Parts: sequence; structure tokens; C-alpha cells
Amino acid sequence: MNEENKAYNPKEVEGKIYKMWEDGKYFTPKIDSKKKPFTVVIPPPNVTGNLHMGHALNNTIQDVLIRRARMRGIPTLWLPGTDHAGIATQNVVEKMLAKQGKSRHELGREKFIETAWEWKEKYGHIIIDQLKQLGCSCDWTRERFTMDEKYAKAVDVAFNHYYKKGLIYKGKRVINWCVRCQTSLSDLEVEHNEQPAKLYYFKYDKNFPITIATTRPETKLGDTAVAVNPSDKRYKKYVGKTFKINFAGIEREIKIISDRSIDMKFGTGALGVTPAHSIIDSEMAEKNKLPSIQVIDQFGKMTKEAGKDYEGLKVKEAQEKIVSYLKENNLMVKEEDIINNISVCYRCNRPIEPMPSEQWFLKMKELVKPAIKAIEKGEIKLTPTRWKKVYLDWMENIRDWCVSRQIWWGHRIPIKGETDVLDTWFSAALWPFATLGWPEKTKDLGYFYPTSILSTARDINMLWVVRMIFSGLEFMDKNPFSKVYIHPTVFNKEGKRMSKSLGTGVDPLELMDKYGTDATRFGLMYMNTGTQDIKFSEETILMGKKFANKIWNASRFVLAQIDTLINTDFDTDLHGLTEADKIILKKTKETVKQVDKYLDTFQFGQAAHCLYEFFWHDFCDQYLEESKNQLKDEKLKENTEQILLFVLSISLKMLHPFMPFVTEKIYQDAKSHFQDQKDEYFKSSIMISDWPDWIYKK
Repeated sequence: MNEENKAYNPKEVEGKIYKMWEDGKYFTPKIDSKKKPFTVVIPPPNVTGNLHMGHALNNTIQDVLIRRARMRGIPTLWLPGTDHAGIATQNVVEKMLAKQGKSRHELGREKFIETAWEWKEKYGHIIIDQLKQLGCSCDWTRERFTMDEKYAKAVDVAFNHYYKKGLIYKGKRVINWCVRCQTSLSDLEVEHNEQPAKLYYFKYDKNFPITIATTRPETKLGDTAVAVNPSDKRYKKYVGKTFKINFAGIEREIKIISDRSIDMKFGTGALGVTPAHSIIDSEMAEKNKLPSIQVIDQFGKMTKEAGKDYEGLKVKEAQEKIVSYLKENNLMVKEEDIINNISVCYRCNRPIEPMPSEQWFLKMKELVKPAIKAIEKGEIKLTPTRWKKVYLDWMENIRDWCVSRQIWWGHRIPIKGETDVLDTWFSAALWPFATLGWPEKTKDLGYFYPTSILSTARDINMLWVVRMIFSGLEFMDKNPFSKVYIHPTVFNKEGKRMSKSLGTGVDPLELMDKYGTDATRFGLMYMNTGTQDIKFSEETILMGKKFANKIWNASRFVLAQIDTLINTDFDTDLHGLTEADKIILKKTKETVKQVDKYLDTFQFGQAAHCLYEFFWHDFCDQYLEESKNQLKDEKLKENTEQILLFVLSISLKMLHPFMPFVTEKIYQDAKSHFQDQKDEYFKSSIMISDWPDWIYKK
């Protein structure tokens, strides 16, 4: 190592090291029938995406697990790829066209899809390049895209399989509808934003006995019932009765029903049931045989059913008008300021309008039964374990899945004359096996499936993970993975969600540029101590930079002391050990064992803390300082040199999954330092050197 390089400079190292890894094909495993593989499929980022903190955290987690498994000599596959992201990509391409003064309708479907493919070829690699910048050791030779030719075949086979089994049907149901994007949305494409709102307390007319409360009085034009909790003594005498009302010029019958889902403490404990504009209300209506009246259309305007005074008005205009009506007729009891959880489209941020729509659905009740059993029996283990109950509750109350979308970019539903495309998550549900070649019986599929671990965020994990589980069982007759790690969400230092638009975001690419990739990775792992949320601390990333520099300088010191490789096996059974020697050797053994224990149980933060404490304090602050005196003693010199090199070697290997660039650079420099002496000790890369668990297993 050059004497003048006193500070580690990641910018000089990272690009060269990553190229060395790619050129050496270290990320591409070979099939070995004698060994069980370790397989992870990357949760495919949107092809429109840029690396954000969630990506940085999750992909570092996966890379830590992947690199350790690879060093253990296991055939290790981290399979990468991107998702076509139907609505998101269509939005991006439409915006690009708008700047050119064009629209997709002017282009027509065929030309628009051609343009979308051109956009994908030009810009779709950005997120992949950023993952490489993060140091992700994915097998890029197996990279997949959810609309590549073979994947499209898998989607068609899956759809037709369900269709022939009678599990896919077309029907009119209440779904999530985006007025701006003019398409249905899955629950995964709906986000929830907290916003100030008014809770209005009112009666339909002066003769109606119950006051209801709502944040959306305009939808009450479509009410056909009022629901109360069966345990609510205030309303027991009304349950089962029907009242004729005259509300805003509309004459209608309102039935009082009971339902255990009603929260007695919210509002008045009485909910106006609007079957056409709430998924929950539509289910209550089905159970109670209530009529459904649509008062908002697909363009966000009031329908004829809303009454002549409201027909044609935009939703906001209708709300203002009906609030005025309630006040003028002394029907408004009170208004209350609240913070409401608003459902919005994940792409355009416009409020969602639940409404009846003719769509394709996949029946879920039977499909999820094997998935429920897999989790109940522990065949699939969830970490943290608290998610098990959440999963089971969700699956036991699951609704049929709306799988059709009214957009052009995506997998067109394979039925003659159908213009809708499939929900992006329909293809994503096949990811663990379609990426390995299914429906063909490929060697990869036979060897690498089922996968080992899935790491994912809590905001998408339930819907996507469940879909992958039942799909794996349906098409492969095997669980797609045995372990699911649900990582925390990274919030800013104030504990708020990161958002570029709100100015609360932190860009991991800027952190990597400022502090280096190793510092960013180690800092993120150091913060990931098992809490549900991580409050981001840039100081921890700075600590990671200082730590990388400490590793660099400690390594320079060790290599400067040693000219000759004494024992390539680094046998720790030495004679004449000092107390300092014994302590550091014992600590080294304990640290490897502890780090393994932490990584086996997904305690990444604890593993990072353990490594930091060991290297900085036990090795550098204590043993390195002691070694300076021992190296001056001819009787102790040889042992001290051997132990220094031994502990440094073990440390670099343990740190490599967390900090791959600086450890590889030091390893290569050490290899050059000893190039004329027994260099068979060194492998071509630290990433294929032996993981040091032998130290406590022998």
C-alpha cells in the first residue's frame, strides 16, 4: 500500500473494483448438484425508478446475505431485474409526449407501445446502474424484465391456467378508480396521505332519528342504509327499521343495519352506507341485499342519480353545495377539524374514487388457503414475527383481486377483443419462478427454485408476498421461499416519510458521492437495529466514512510491519502468547460467532455494531497499540506479526459483505505486497475467499 495514501479515497477505488468483479464473473454461480444453492430474487424496482433510501437499505441487506453465502462456498444466485410498472411508465411516456405536443390517443395504441419500448431501452437501465454503484453483486447475466418475451409467455400461461379453472371472471364490482389516470388500481397502487379535513355531523332530514358523520357529504347522495355496531345501545331500537327520507331533493328509503366493523367511537358511531362508493360499504350492501346507487362517474363528476341540482358538478363543487344545503336547512349538527387518511393514486397523487366498474377478477378464497397453511405451519417464517398475525388476518378476509387495468403499457389480457392489460402485480406474483425460466423446465428452475430468502419493505410486503406464495404453490407446488425478512422504513431525522416533492427526502446517490458507498452501506446497516422505523442520521454515514478510513490505515500499519508470510494457514495454536495475544484471539473467535448469529437472525444493526466495536476498539485501540511494543521484542515479533495478519484477514472477511469496496482494495494490495511469497493463500478476490466461521467450528 502506498505510504502517501493516508486517507481512503472511495472515488479512486469503487469503479475499478466493480469492473474487476464483473470481468471476473464472480457474480455468476455454477450449478453444482452436490450443493444446495442460496437464491435470492431482487424485489424488482420499477423501470422508471431511481435509487431511493428504501432501495439502498433493502439491497444492502440482500447483498450482505449474498456475499456471506458466496464466501461460504455455496452456489449463490442473486437474480436481478426490473418491473415494467404499467401505470408509472405510461405516465412518464405520456408526459414526454405532452412536451412534444402529442398524446397517446393521437399516436394510437401500437405506436404508443413502440414509443414506450424505445423509452425503456433508453432510460430503463438507470436504476440498474445505480444498483451497481451501490455494490450489488447480482448475476447480471440472468437479468430479467417483466415484459421480456419469455416472461410474457409465463404471464399468458398463468392467466389461461386460472381462466380454465374458472378462477378468473369478469364482473361489475366496486374498485379503486383513478380519475386522472382513467384506470382501476390495485391496493398496492394506492397510497395513504394524512391531510387536514372536516368531519361533518348531520341528519338526512328533520324526521330522521340518527345523526351520521362523514368527511365526504357529497357521496351521501348515494346512501341506501345507515350501519351501527350491534353492541351500540344508542341505536338498538332502530336496527332493522326503514325510514323514508327527502335528502337534497332525493326521496329514498334508508335501512338501519348492524355490522361489527363499525367503530362506535368514531363520529356518532353511525355510518351512512354508500354501496357504490366504498369497497367496505359494497360488502355490507351485499350481505344486507341493499341497492347500489352510483352518484360519481369515472370522470369525477356527479351523475344523474345524484339529483338534478348536482348532476354534472365536479366532486368538490358538489361537496360545497351540499354543505351549504345542510346548513341552510338546519341539518348540520356540527363540523369538526380532523386529520384524515386520504387514499390517493401512487402515480399522480389524485384522490381515489371507489366506484362500480366492469373488470376482470381473480377469485382468491381458495387460492390463499395453501398460503395460509404454509405460514401457520411455519414452512414460511416471517421476521419480525409480529407480521405473522397481520398476514393471516389479511388473507382470511381477502377480497377477489381486480387484475385488469385500462391502460396500454403492460401484458394485454389474452382474450380475443380484450383491450385491458393485466395489473402489474399479476406478473410480479410469478417473479420467483418466471425469472428462472418457467413455464419451461429449465436447469435454473430445477436447481435454484425454491429461493431461500425474500427481503422486502413492509408497505408492499403483504400483498406482493402473499401473491408470490399462492402463485408458487399453484404453479410449482412449492413455497417460493422459506424466510421473509420485512425491513424497517427509513424516515428522515424528524421521523417523517421521505418525499422529494415535500423536501424531506435524502438521496443515497448523494451520500455515496459525499462519503463513499461503503460508508453509506455500513451506516444504513448500523441504523437497522430491529425497530419498525429507522430515523435517518447522516452522522451515522459520516461515522461509516471514518470507519472505512480506520480500516484503511490499520491495514496499512499491519502490512508495513510484515515482509514475509510466516504461516499461510494462520494457525492460532501458537506458543509463547502474551496476555494481549490471547485476548485478541479469543475476541476474534467470539466476534465471528456473534456476527454469524446476528446475520442468521436478520439482526443487521447488531452485527454492524459488533464488527465496529471489535475492529475499532479491540483490534485497533488495544491490540495494535500493544503490538507496537511486542514487535520490538525479538521473542514476540514473529507471533505478533502472524496474529496481526491473522486478525486483519479475519476482520476484512467479516466486513466484506457490509463494506465490499474498501475490503477488496486492501485484499488486493495485500496480495501484491506478498506477491513473491506463497501467494496461494490469496484467492483472486476476497469475495470468493473463505468465510471465517471455521474459527469457531473446528
